[in-house]
Amino acid sequence: MALISDTDLRAAIRSIPDYPKPGIVFRDITTLLGNARAFRRTVDELVQPWAGMKIDKVAGIEARGFILGGAVAHQVSAGFVPIRKKGKLPHATVRIAYSLEYGLDEMEMHEDAVSKGERVVLVDDLIATGGTAEGAVKLLRQLGAEVLAACFVIDLPDLGGADKLRRLDVPVRTLISFEGH
Repeated sequence: MALISDTDLRAAIRSIPDYPKPGIVFRDITTLLGNARAFRRTVDELVQPWAGMKIDKVAGIEARGFILGGAVAHQVSAGFVPIRKKGKLPHATVRIAYSLEYGLDEMEMHEDAVSKGERVVLVDDLIATGGTAEGAVKLLRQLGAEVLAACFVIDLPDLGGADKLRRLDVPVRTLISFEGH
């Protein structure tokens, strides 16, 4: 099977103007997920810099991070940890508030999802302002995890989220950048 090019990977992402509000271009990865070659390449490329390293868990941020993170966890033979919006997990949880463009929200994970010293890679589809990813990193570290990296299919560099994570000493891997927001 021939490798899919970066251009093809970019083309596999649908851009929807003025969603969810005027002036925003929504980057929809459902088209990428539906393209077997693009999906496979995405999963392979997300963790390529850490291939061969011991990864205990992959943490995925609700909801598209579950799809990508589950596939990445399978690829690297690691466990998977869901990081969810408040009130969605059935067992005892730890919670953190994080900032959004328009306010605060909370996310949580099971208190026994990671153990002290476990090596974790964080996965989501897109990094914009970085508030959600920053909250996820802090939540993982609160439980004693070592966050090896944060991996995203799409970076919106104008919004500074990847740089925010780098300032937390988290290496960031992104596959495609789109200007603007």
